[in-house]
Amino acid sequence: MHAAIPGGTMARDRKPPLPRTRLAALNALTATVTALVLTLTAPPAAATTPAEGHDVSSHQKNVNWPSAKAKGATFVYVKATESTTYRNPHFGQQYDGARAEGIIRGAYHFALPDRSSGATQAAYFVANGGDWKADGWTLPPALDIEYNPYDTKHGCYGLSRTDMVDWIKAFSAEVKRETGRRPVIYTTTRWWSACTGDNTTLASTHALWVARHKSADAGTLPAGWSYWTFWQYDNSGSLPGDQNLFNGTVAQLRKFTRGY
Repeated sequence: MHAAIPGGTMARDRKPPLPRTRLAALNALTATVTALVLTLTAPPAAATTPAEGHDVSSHQKNVNWPSAKAKGATFVYVKATESTTYRNPHFGQQYDGARAEGIIRGAYHFALPDRSSGATQAAYFVANGGDWKADGWTLPPALDIEYNPYDTKHGCYGLSRTDMVDWIKAFSAEVKRETGRRPVIYTTTRWWSACTGDNTTLASTHALWVARHKSADAGTLPAGWSYWTFWQYDNSGSLPGDQNLFNGTVAQLRKFTRGY
């Protein structure tokens, strides 16, 4: 994921571990994945061929969508907003362009919990591309919550663990109120532990998008989740932006977009 820096440059807040190939990650996943979250209450269904996708931001500018489709992209998350002061200037080309090429797409918001309330940022996100409808082409809105890229000394944005959980809950409640769908939560296991105190109350109602780069598997998941829905396994690869897998087939992904 990417956070906008004033002046138009962008920054990553994670350093990747030692590299492995995309093929190794895919092979390892195919051999080990046994579950898919179709809903957050039903038992996972068996997954055989994980759907491949990616996520993009203004870093990628105008994406060549026919090329991405030809390389295997079945879904993409597009950065829409950050805090209440930034909207991806390439959002339209990326979001609408993916749909025109037959790629399932969704929008994500980069959270800055020290800038404004969760409800305020959620409303800004929904108003600027973070909507959802059960059309089979739109992924649930996603909340990107991770280390502070602007102040590394305050990775939890100066919030207590209780306040951070309350912030996420407020964001989620507003997204649910406006769109009818709970947001997917994108995070890392380490951040979740440090900044929420291994809170488990959100896992039963939110799909997990976990980030763990250049590794054979998704590793230990944040507290409360027993399986992941999306795994961001690398920050570069054959598709534009970050590389992701959905924990199931394309047919199962389409069911997930519809809310079941």
